[in-house]
Amino acid sequence: MDLTAFLPILFLLLFIPIFLSGRRQKQQMTQMQEMQAALADGDTVMTTSGLRATVVDASYEETIDLEIAPGVVTTWVRAAVREKVNPESDAAETTDEPAGDAAPTGSPDNSTTDSGGRPTP
Repeated sequence: MDLTAFLPILFLLLFIPIFLSGRRQKQQMTQMQEMQAALADGDTVMTTSGLRATVVDASYEETIDLEIAPGVVTTWVRAAVREKVNPESDAAETTDEPAGDAAPTGSPDNSTTDSGGRPTP
């Protein structure tokens, strides 16, 4: 096979994934900017530093006021908001454990074990 016939195939194999990756990143960036622009008072958000807060004042174009603790309000750049957090779904995740189906925590025969985990007589 001639090298000149192989170069266009190599070009396609290398640059198509790069092109598609760039498009995906652009779409994600657009979605992030739309979410940040649509923030409203009362929304619960997560910042890029992992801080969970409640939006107190979203009337500014570049910044946003977040309540990080009761009575503690700080001003952040809108771009620092990573995601909206849905408090209802977080509460449902922590309470989804079945009520009566949990296995007993003790050993089944009520015997004790030594420090190595072996049953003692």
